[in-house]
Amino acid sequence: VHPYLKRRNGLEPVEYPSDALKEVLKRTLGVPLFQEQAMQIATVAAGFDPGEADQLRRSLGAFRGPGSVEKFHARFIDGALSKGYDRDFAERVFRQLEGFSGYGFPESHAASFAHLVYASAWLKRHYPEVYCCAILNSQPMGFYAPAQLVRDARAHGVEVRPVCVNHSFWDNTLEPDGTGGFAVRLGFRQVKGFKEEDGVFLTASRGNGYRDVSALNRRAGLDGGAIAKLAEADAFAALDLSRRDALWRAKAIKRAEPMPLFAQEDDEGISEVKAVMPQMTRGEEVFEDYVSTRLTLRDHPIKLLRPRISNGRPLLTAKDLETASNGGFITISGLVITRQRPGTASGVIFITLEDETGASNIIVWPKTFEKHRREVMTGRLLRIRGKLQREGVVTHVISAHIDDLSYLLDQLGDVDAADGRIDPTWSTADEARRPVPLEKYWDREGKPGSKRVQPNRIQMGRAPTPRARHPRAQANVLFPSRDFH
Repeated sequence: VHPYLKRRNGLEPVEYPSDALKEVLKRTLGVPLFQEQAMQIATVAAGFDPGEADQLRRSLGAFRGPGSVEKFHARFIDGALSKGYDRDFAERVFRQLEGFSGYGFPESHAASFAHLVYASAWLKRHYPEVYCCAILNSQPMGFYAPAQLVRDARAHGVEVRPVCVNHSFWDNTLEPDGTGGFAVRLGFRQVKGFKEEDGVFLTASRGNGYRDVSALNRRAGLDGGAIAKLAEADAFAALDLSRRDALWRAKAIKRAEPMPLFAQEDDEGISEVKAVMPQMTRGEEVFEDYVSTRLTLRDHPIKLLRPRISNGRPLLTAKDLETASNGGFITISGLVITRQRPGTASGVIFITLEDETGASNIIVWPKTFEKHRREVMTGRLLRIRGKLQREGVVTHVISAHIDDLSYLLDQLGDVDAADGRIDPTWSTADEARRPVPLEKYWDREGKPGSKRVQPNRIQMGRAPTPRARHPRAQANVLFPSRDFH
């Protein structure tokens, strides 16, 4: 493909193997791009009959085994010689066809893809809010996850509004932004674990809006579990309720039929003391956004973690790469959003990192991959030092050294704390923990063990703090990448 692009951009002259083949290749500037052209070349240059040409076309499929084209080598060379071409010319044309076999496909296939690409690009350019809303409603699909689609839309001027019990529907929708345009309102489909059936009941019973958390139970029939999922997604912010306040009230919603022991509790005349919840930090809010909706409209995680990532050393952003010196060594960091290892790339791996300013493209050569295999394959937050390479408007970083900093994502929930640590039981932090026998889980040195230890063999007192799950396991759940091989 590169020779075609260079010729189209005037970077190299357009040449044709012969006058006869010029008629076949002039539309693509002398470079075969489509399988139909391969058939025509075989017919014109080597005298293949239609049946032989079709067999050659089939062997050129990108998923054929290596050497499938080679069986036509002798036939092609002999045919070209009989047509009056010299052997060097015949070999050169055949090798061009052989290289073409890794990527060639029918022209009709290419035209279909191009039509979709052009229509999508046109919509994204002229109606970015419509494009964003529609592609979010089409998930799961495509190269980018919702978090990246939303970040890119906001970077292009689209206002994206959070999930709200009084304004959202099941699907993502458009609503007036107050300036003559439209904003994207995130729908209940973005809330992890929330059922579409509950979303339909909620919107059908909404009327002029809900004024308190319990109204969703009384009017829409949602149980406490469904309401808790909305609270965890901060869907009650329009009611001036924080995430924790809303979750506290959701947990207080009673069963449809009271348990016998508490059947008369409302007649006791006992009023509940108002609970004062501690205010969540910025890091905790972002952390819980990813837990509940897999995206955030608040600060990007890299923005919050940047001081720890840089550790006092220069660290560029994705936007900084646009003006950085070509050929210089730089350090960049970001969330791993995609990994690609194309079969035609000779073992080269392409990684896309995202920070608060945009995306950056990383190239990992096979030698670098062998040195940093674990970081490349499992890391969710990477710090990469490498050489900046700019060609036209395309910028890459050729990686030389890779650090896996995924453990920092494990600390995101308490990124504002002085010691940088969080309770490893974050996922149940708002629930009472079930007491467990101390001796069942901790040995004399305070390490978790499977053997039951007698209480008199343990130093009595405060139980040791449970160990968190492996940071990479947690990062995989909250910040999954989309990998293509």
